[in-house]
Amino acid sequence: MGREIKRLDRDWLIRIIKYFEVMGFDRLPLDVPTSTCLITNSGNGSCLMKEKELLKLRKEIGDCRLCRLSEKRTNIVFGEGNPEAELMFIGEGPGADEDLQGRPFVGKAGQLLTRLITKMGFKREDVYIANIVKCRPPNNRRPREDEINACMPFLKKQIEIINPRVIMTLGDVATKTLLGEIGSISKVRGKTYRYNTIKVVPTFHPSYLLRNPNAKWLTWNDAQIALRLLGR
Repeated sequence: MGREIKRLDRDWLIRIIKYFEVMGFDRLPLDVPTSTCLITNSGNGSCLMKEKELLKLRKEIGDCRLCRLSEKRTNIVFGEGNPEAELMFIGEGPGADEDLQGRPFVGKAGQLLTRLITKMGFKREDVYIANIVKCRPPNNRRPREDEINACMPFLKKQIEIINPRVIMTLGDVATKTLLGEIGSISKVRGKTYRYNTIKVVPTFHPSYLLRNPNAKWLTWNDAQIALRLLGR
C-alpha cells in the first residue's frame, strides 16, 4: 500500500511538472491552479496543449464588451470540462446561477444535465460544456442575433480546439445556431447531423425537461444515439 501511494504521488508530481512546462513556466508557482488535465487521467501533452489554447482564448475574451449582454452580467461563463472531450454539450446561455458562479449549467437545469451525463457513463469533467453566448441574457430571454454573432467566433474556436467526436446541442437556439434553420427541436431531435466534420445530436434543453418531465425519455433516446456514435 505504501509503495502504491508513493508511486501515485510520483506520477502526480510528474504530471504537475509537465503541465507547468507546457504552460511556459520555468519553475513551479506557489499556488497551483486547478487543471482538468491533471484531475483526469488525461495529463498528456495533447491535453495540456489544448488546455493552454483554451486559456489563451479566455484571455483574448478578457472583459468582453462586444454586445449589450455585458452591461448587466456578473461573470462571463466561458465553459468547462475536458479539453480532449469526445462529447461536448452546447446550450443556449447562462442563467442566474451560472452568471453568479461563472460556470455553465450549475442551476436546476444543470443538475438535470449532470444526471444525464452520469447516466451516459461519464463524469462532468470527462465532457466539455459550453453555451452559444457567454453572458446571461436579461430575464433569461433568448439571445438575439447580434449577440449570438458577437459570441460565435469564441465558441467556434472552442470547438476547433476541443475537436469532439460528438456534440449534443441543447434546445432550439444551440441547434439552429450550429446547424441553421433545419426545423424546430421537436422535429429535428432523434437524428444525426454534422457541424463541419463533427457529428451533432440535437435534443431538448434541460430547462424544457424541467417544465415537461414526460419528454425526458426522448432526451435519453438522443443520448443513446450519441453513445452509439462514440462506440459505447
